[in-house]
Amino acid sequence: MERLRVEFTTEPFDLDEAPAHAVVAREVIQGAALDAVDVGPFGNTAEGGADAVLAAVDTLLRRALEAGATRVSLQVNVIGEARP
Repeated sequence: MERLRVEFTTEPFDLDEAPAHAVVAREVIQGAALDAVDVGPFGNTAEGGADAVLAAVDTLLRRALEAGATRVSLQVNVIGEARP
């Protein structure tokens, strides 16, 4: 099984306060069975096994859009074999 890294941002941006869609997206990633999670104001990354990353991305997209995101940009990279 492959190991993946996902990087994502949600829009629209609000520099004064994190919008609901951004908060929801971060909660999804932080609550998923992933490791090496890094959240920030202009981008977020997480790594894990392929099944866990893909499931988290599905949930992230659905919940962020429901919470008002008008755009979700993401990139998924294969970074190696899954950890034993």
